[in-house]
Amino acid sequence: MHPIERLRYVVRSSGAPQDLLVQETAASLATFQGDTNSLVTACRRVVARQLTSGPLWWLCSRVLTDPDPLEAARSAVEEMGADPTAQELAHALPDNASVLVVGWPDVIARALPRRGDLEVLVVDTLEEGGRFVDVLDTRDVNSVYVRLAGLGAAATECDLVVLEASAVGPEEFLAVAGSRAAAAVATLAGVPVWLVAGVGRLLPARVWGSLIGRLDQADEPWDCDDDVVPLDLVDRVLGPRGLEEPVAALGRVDCPVAPELFKDTA
Repeated sequence: MHPIERLRYVVRSSGAPQDLLVQETAASLATFQGDTNSLVTACRRVVARQLTSGPLWWLCSRVLTDPDPLEAARSAVEEMGADPTAQELAHALPDNASVLVVGWPDVIARALPRRGDLEVLVVDTLEEGGRFVDVLDTRDVNSVYVRLAGLGAAATECDLVVLEASAVGPEEFLAVAGSRAAAAVATLAGVPVWLVAGVGRLLPARVWGSLIGRLDQADEPWDCDDDVVPLDLVDRVLGPRGLEEPVAALGRVDCPVAPELFKDTA
């Protein structure tokens, strides 16, 4: 496949796991080695079309700020592939807990089959919940399908709400639609809320500001597939180093700032 065609395929993909998006995007960007102008244009196009993907902002930022873009891309793919967040989550989840998740979260989905003692309440959003329940059932995970209308009741009755971020800023994070309601109801009910933020999700303020500014212009909030959720609603952050206080986890932002990304490309 021609590099430009491969890039177009990647930027138009939706619903793909973040590690696969990073891998495919890195392979596409590597073909622009030595052509700085084309590399910048390609990176702008990636983040414009995959706006809510923190890992792609992270990848493109690293590629554009490294004197060896090819090595930066390879390193990012290796880090994403070796991300221990799913294993850390499987280890940290409390025994015999009733855990609520929203939609079909990528990293959380890899953690749950490692535990056979949980009840997983899957809130359907974006028509993903039913399929996720089917997958969990095939892996012998005790799962319960919850209609979106039942989110409030489920968030009150569970032992723990576990949300997955696609991107995290200094004070807010992005997660699938329904996440803000789940976090708010759980907080009011005294149910703990954990945020899963794997490799590449933590963004510095300037990168987050560019992302969220474009998101605000894209749709009415109630039409978006993603929620902007205050970090004040989160009790713990679960990342590559395990379960931590939010302030500790958020202090480990490893995404550089690439000013070239802040100009949109159609």
